Amino acid sequence: MSNVFNCSVVELPQIHNQSGNITVLDHQENLIPFEVKRIYYLYDVPGGESRGAHAHKGLHQLIIAASGSFNVILDDGKIKRSITLNNPNYGLYVPPGIWRDLESFSSGSILLVLASEKYDESDYLRNYKEYLKWKL
Repeated sequence: MSNVFNCSVVELPQIHNQSGNITVLDHQENLIPFEVKRIYYLYDVPGGESRGAHAHKGLHQLIIAASGSFNVILDDGKIKRSITLNNPNYGLYVPPGIWRDLESFSSGSILLVLASEKYDESDYLRNYKEYLKWKL
């Protein structure tokens, strides 16, 4: 079963150019340890709001601050760990079985997620007490 120390910040490749940088994310097992089947992003999150508040049974994610900053609170049922994402060439790998809360969004922030599977509601654990039972 995953714990918060299985989550890791990954430096993404960055190609520098005078007219702007670019990061390309191809499937590379040493960079993204899963095949990307879904991409989505959160934006216009009102100040003071939080998102997330769930875990996944089988889904892997790479979470990127495409713009601005936010905190990801990781929780494995025993230990909590907070990671601040604020650079578009770093991503946070989150394996299955980790509860996550997303908070402290800066104005204009964009949270980009690369996911290992298409949306499947049955993969979500949205109640923390049920999550803790599932982790046992």
